[in-house]
Amino acid sequence: MEASSSALRRGLSRTVDLGGQALFIEVFPVRPRLVVVGGVEVARSLVRLAGELGFETVVVDGRTAFATPERFPGVDRLVVGWPDEVAEEIGLGPNDAVAVLSHDVKFDEPAIVEALKRGCRYVGAVGSRKTQSDRRARLLEAGVSEADLARLRGPVGLDLGGRAPAETALAILAEIVAERYGGTGRPMLEQALLTKS
Repeated sequence: MEASSSALRRGLSRTVDLGGQALFIEVFPVRPRLVVVGGVEVARSLVRLAGELGFETVVVDGRTAFATPERFPGVDRLVVGWPDEVAEEIGLGPNDAVAVLSHDVKFDEPAIVEALKRGCRYVGAVGSRKTQSDRRARLLEAGVSEADLARLRGPVGLDLGGRAPAETALAILAEIVAERYGGTGRPMLEQALLTKS
């Protein structure tokens, strides 16, 4: 039922009308979780912003110099390791949003495959259009289905026009939030004008 799914996605209890009968749907939402692969500069801003929005945050990086509490003071969990090897340890699953940011094929692609295989609700990866095209070809060759590949958001994030790390983080988080709530990513003014018509 769409009303109950919407209530759960939004994390809000509500009363719905079902066949002339009012039903109260009480939800006990799981805290949204963002798994960031690659402790790069954008990841630092992304973790901070996600924390402010109530996300549980996990940073995974195979490089001990990048996955440190000093670089990520507000993170809920830091994991040093390869994302595909620690997926079970962190409980990677369908309720997770995954942002793959390391810019390293050896690290990024196994993370993407694992996130898609585990049905994560959002999977995004950095890279230019050319990088994305090459990546998609390699993932298809590696056995990722067309349907799973269609779920990959890459280049990651909404086009906000910014290029600074914090602006890139905002664009990524905006896309994650839009996906979570079924938002369009369009300007609110445009939405208002569309509903007027």
